[in-house]
Amino acid sequence: MIDLKDVTKVYPNGTHALNGLDLHIDDGEFVFLVGPSGSGKSTLLKLLTAELRATTGSVIVNDFDLCKIKKSVIPYMRRTVGVVFQDFRLIQNKSVYDNVAFAMRVIGASEADIRKRVPYVLEMVGLDSKGHRLPDELSGGEQQRVAIARALVNNPAIIIADEPTGNLDPARSLEIMMLLEKINALGTTLVVVTHERELVNRFTKRCVAISEGKIISDGMDGYYQYEE
Repeated sequence: MIDLKDVTKVYPNGTHALNGLDLHIDDGEFVFLVGPSGSGKSTLLKLLTAELRATTGSVIVNDFDLCKIKKSVIPYMRRTVGVVFQDFRLIQNKSVYDNVAFAMRVIGASEADIRKRVPYVLEMVGLDSKGHRLPDELSGGEQQRVAIARALVNNPAIIIADEPTGNLDPARSLEIMMLLEKINALGTTLVVVTHERELVNRFTKRCVAISEGKIISDGMDGYYQYEE
């Protein structure tokens, strides 16, 4: 669950990135987050992962109060949130299997649990036959599937995908969105940041539009027609 109330974020240089923002996302929802560059989307994502702290307001993620959270607790909170990036961020000298297993090893999972969980997740994303491959032996769409598997492997309550199809062609973009929809159907909350109007309009999901640090549209009506 994500709950933000009257959130502001002012950077040290005086930039007001968020201005009294309110947002509630229930468990199991699939939400698109859209808006022009500089609208506050990146700042919002950094608040949700405790990379930044709000200047004022309340930020609750999976029952963690991120305005009051201690630094020692942040790693435990982050285990409940998986993040997928546009540029994949895979470890190039590790196999697909080890890229995904790495996410489990850093939280101290046993090798027995890793051997059980990683093949299951690779099968879920359609890469069960490519665990031994290196990232540069895969297509862009396959590399993004590895990144999704890595985000999914610790069974987070929420997955945040930041422009997950930004480096992919339309066909691969559609495949990735269908995979994320499948993951959402299994109960994981999805927050997807995207500029791709066609994808948003193809999938009947809640779409939240942000501009100048405020939510200007929130509903099931497809991509908000903001001005770039």
